[in-house]
Amino acid sequence: MKIEINSDGIWYHGSNVLFSELKQGSTITQWRELAEAFSHQPTILSYNDSGEIVHNGTQKGYLYVIDERIEIGKDVYQHPRTSMDENAEFLTKRPLVVRLIQEL
Repeated sequence: MKIEINSDGIWYHGSNVLFSELKQGSTITQWRELAEAFSHQPTILSYNDSGEIVHNGTQKGYLYVIDERIEIGKDVYQHPRTSMDENAEFLTKRPLVVRLIQEL
């Protein structure tokens, strides 16, 4: 599946914990549904070519947006050990301010 990144796009993080600052080394994505799925802490997650996500996560989740400008290469980089398609997952190079947008 081809995942396009918008340099001015919204970045998401899904978690089962409340906080206001995302730690360095955390995973973020521009694919909202992927962040939502990860918020439920699945041990198994997959998606098909049309982007339908299946997972076994059951925990209550929280969806965050990164509340500051992100520059690829400077603030984030491609996850080097992901099993997902290119541009699905990025890792943070520094702590980032987040804003809670939804309880899941």
